[in-house]
Amino acid sequence: MKVIIDADACPKGVLSIAQNTCLEYGLELWTVANFNHNIRSEHHITVGNSSQEADIEIMNITKSGDIVVTQDWGLAAMVLAKGAGAISPTGRIFQAATIDFLLEEREIKAKHRRTGGRTKGPQKRKLLDDLQFRRELVRLIDEMS
Repeated sequence: MKVIIDADACPKGVLSIAQNTCLEYGLELWTVANFNHNIRSEHHITVGNSSQEADIEIMNITKSGDIVVTQDWGLAAMVLAKGAGAISPTGRIFQAATIDFLLEEREIKAKHRRTGGRTKGPQKRKLLDDLQFRRELVRLIDEMS
């Protein structure tokens, strides 16, 4: 098992928590980001700046039993289909039973924005988000082990 982080939009606190948790559990931590990010990680993959390039690389290195940290619901769906786990930086563990609903919700919101509507962006990150991410990452590691 390894933990792979979609590091293009991952908060630095989440990266730090994941690094410490992987060290504690003896897991490899992989990060994938485009060349615009300066990420220090033993296993870091730098990709180009094209759309979805990081997601494609993450899919290429993800195996069944791995865990991917991402806020991209589409990537989470593909990861789950490979038998890997997926968790968001806020600690939401993605489930195969509910991912279709999330993807449908994403499409509805995108359609609303295309017609000039507005949707809420993410809330400012709080300490509680870090605590929840750590707790749920540990839970997912235990479930996947």
